[in-house]
Amino acid sequence: MGQYIQWEEKGGVAVVTINRPAALNALDPSVLEERYEVMDRLDGLRHIKAVILTGAGDKAFVAGADIASMREMTPGEAMAFSRIGHRTMDRVASMRAVTIAAINGYALGGGCELAMACDIRIASSKAKMGIPEATLGVIPDFGGTQRLPRLVGLGHAIELLATGRACKAEECLAMGLVNRVVEPDGLLDHCMELAETICKNSAQAIGCGKQCMCAGVEMDLSKALELEQRVFALTFANADQKEGMSAFLEKRQAKFA
Repeated sequence: MGQYIQWEEKGGVAVVTINRPAALNALDPSVLEERYEVMDRLDGLRHIKAVILTGAGDKAFVAGADIASMREMTPGEAMAFSRIGHRTMDRVASMRAVTIAAINGYALGGGCELAMACDIRIASSKAKMGIPEATLGVIPDFGGTQRLPRLVGLGHAIELLATGRACKAEECLAMGLVNRVVEPDGLLDHCMELAETICKNSAQAIGCGKQCMCAGVEMDLSKALELEQRVFALTFANADQKEGMSAFLEKRQAKFA
């Protein structure tokens, strides 16, 4: 276990917790570096098919970046800090396994950006999300200006940027920032059930599908459709395709590696 990041395995699922509740799990360079190392290690474990990310305590997923550590930064130091954050968020976003953010409380600034780097976001009904950086005289620096409009559209994104307000869970659901909202005491159980369902399917197929989706949204549609065809064909070179289709025809549960 690290100083700030704890994780445990449950079958093919890893549950990763930022354990800094006294600071509402705020992100500073040490936390970001440790998060990167943990995610990098998990990405090398082929039996891990889903990763749940959450925060310790019942108040915050991640309340944001550590403002006390940022206040006296020079522009050069701010650039270095942003690069650490981007490196970590990009590592989360590029995971082979499906990543699920279990948003148990405040997810503001860097916390919102961490949630957006995940594939799926499940929010507690008590969660609040937003990008309040403009109230501090800066802009989001861990990918928020780019991932947020891709998720909710430019109009919603600029409104959240300009107002700096925190949105309640149901509003986040309505604008597409989260996939669903559940009661607080059932959040982790719900995420675990979702992760276990994912683990029953082919990790190779899911990984290929994620690659197509993530790359395709940045492409012209015709090129993205060509990419899908190529990747689809490549799945027929995988053992999972043989097992999955054989299991279907034999009316049994597939057993993927």
